[in-house]
Amino acid sequence: MSLPLVAPLFPAGREPLPPGYTEEDRASMLQAKKYQNYMTAGMESCLAKTTIAGVGGFAIGGFFSMMSASFAYEDPLLRQNLNNTQKTVEIFKDMGRNMWRSGKGFGKVGALFAGIECVIESYRARNDMVNPVAAGFVAGGVLARNSGPRGVLGGGLAFAAFSAAIDLFLRREPADDD
Repeated sequence: MSLPLVAPLFPAGREPLPPGYTEEDRASMLQAKKYQNYMTAGMESCLAKTTIAGVGGFAIGGFFSMMSASFAYEDPLLRQNLNNTQKTVEIFKDMGRNMWRSGKGFGKVGALFAGIECVIESYRARNDMVNPVAAGFVAGGVLARNSGPRGVLGGGLAFAAFSAAIDLFLRREPADDD
């Protein structure tokens, strides 16, 4: 007998199947669900978030440096004793060094901010505007640690303000086009 307004209870692994699936499909669905749970747990970990932010920051930093290399002023007297092939090799080596340096910087900032934000979010068990602002303040202070106490405070405040602005932009409600 089913009770009105009460959800039915099923034993684990014996829930009703979606339409179009048979009992033979149940094992493969349970296996897929298990792997989906593993992936979800991995993506919610601070280590994964920090790694993804670091690698993404490295890639974006390298890309920005590569794009800005096309605007770099090349002194014609700097490499006048080299032929065209040697000049090209030198320019690409210089571009690679700049891409590496810029990528490391962007990756460090991205990983630092994402890791701190994830730890704060895990500790507070909330996802609100306080997390990115606090993470920005701490990350800005860490990045400006060699500038003295005023530099740490200024770096923290500037990074917190930037983090707040970006997060407010990303959390805004989309405009209704009615």
